[in-house]
Amino acid sequence: MTSTKRRIARDSMTDDDPRPPEPFEPRTLCERAYLQLRQDIVQGRICPGERLRVEHLKDRYQVGAGTLRESLALLVSDALVTVEGQRGYRVTAISLDDLQDLTDTRVKLETEALRLSIRYGDTQWEAQLRAAFDSLSASEARGPSVDPVGWEQANRHFHEALIAAHRSPWSQYLLKLLYRHGERYRHVAIRLGTNQSASRNVHEEHALIFEAAVARQEARAALALEAHIRLTYELLSSAQVDM
Repeated sequence: MTSTKRRIARDSMTDDDPRPPEPFEPRTLCERAYLQLRQDIVQGRICPGERLRVEHLKDRYQVGAGTLRESLALLVSDALVTVEGQRGYRVTAISLDDLQDLTDTRVKLETEALRLSIRYGDTQWEAQLRAAFDSLSASEARGPSVDPVGWEQANRHFHEALIAAHRSPWSQYLLKLLYRHGERYRHVAIRLGTNQSASRNVHEEHALIFEAAVARQEARAALALEAHIRLTYELLSSAQVDM
């Protein structure tokens, strides 16, 4: 595995990982193509199940075939792309069954990470969490639809800040991967309008988690986080979405 591949695929597995936190400016053509492809997949501009033809994509992303294949290999390691033997690459499909499994796994890992983060978090952790919540609240006051990319970034930073005091590199890495896959389904929910339905107030969900966390109420915070994570699946399931 090349150094570029290790740097991108492993994300923040070690404290001395040379990859800067997202968002960041790509330093190589491989990084640029990887990030552009990943964003297009996650945001649904390249559809689930779509064939990824190197000869077409290299022109779209303005890189050589070798560089593009390396970027696609990174997306395979992220489970966002699958390899079909000699037939090339395809965007990983999505389904309600996959979302349910993804949701269950994320709940197990993230609620435990939150409990431990609350238990061991110091004043610096709390200050950073408050800053992340304030930034997310400002984005939500404007409305996620005004700047969906900015909202997603603020949302991710808030969730990362919640568990930042739980210093498990494996947990951090796995949760970032799960979050990225969950983002695909959030974009589906946003497009269908279920994420902004009358039955959901995302800011209130975040506020409940934040208030319990800064009050050091582990159980209450974990329950609020679980309800928040599960609601996307529940709304899409009840809407009987055909993926």
